[in-house]
Amino acid sequence: MRRNTTRPSRLRRWWFTAITVLCVAGGLLVLTMPPRGPAAEPVPPPTVTAPQESELPSPSSTAETATAAPAVGMPDGAPSTTDFRKLAVAAATAIYTWDTRSASYSDVYSRLRGWWHVLPDGSNPLSVLVQEFEATGINAGSYATLAGQQAQRSATVQSLMCDDELAEVREHPAPWFGLHVCTVSLWVVDESTSGRNRYAATASVMVNCPPASTAPPDRCVMVGFYASPSRIVS
Repeated sequence: MRRNTTRPSRLRRWWFTAITVLCVAGGLLVLTMPPRGPAAEPVPPPTVTAPQESELPSPSSTAETATAAPAVGMPDGAPSTTDFRKLAVAAATAIYTWDTRSASYSDVYSRLRGWWHVLPDGSNPLSVLVQEFEATGINAGSYATLAGQQAQRSATVQSLMCDDELAEVREHPAPWFGLHVCTVSLWVVDESTSGRNRYAATASVMVNCPPASTAPPDRCVMVGFYASPSRIVS
């Protein structure tokens, strides 16, 4: 893994946007938080302002003080498992899978919304979900255009690296036990009446598992993902 002087600031930026998103209100001192998403869960607009970035306190100063997350139903296609690797693979595949012939943009967003488990303190707002899904190259406007071309997208996993397998996580571990990060490499295929395009893509998926107080007692849940190249965990 290449080391350079930009890694500390890059990692602090990632942990804020990835795990801020996961921080416990009473245990984390956040200097700048991203804009809060609305209380309701509407279909997202085509564009979203990216959340601001800040630093996350040292893991040694973090404690699990949030109340236990309420039980929620399983989203469409999400495995009910305590294997964080299995969930990360399924989530990354779902992020890069849609079909305009059978689903509207609202349907696709709602499906991914079902995977995104909002923490009790609301620190992982849905605005981040919208922003990172748009980083895959799709928003409401482009999806409507692609629907006219009967477009579809599918993905297959090529490799998976989690937790200590990632240099950035070794340097700055997760702030509480049960929180995991996996970076998934995929081959993505876009098909439409205009042709077929195959390319590589990467997603970093944050997974929260028991015994974390913010996770369901019997399974892991996705609490965030990143598709923006600058935020992929390596």
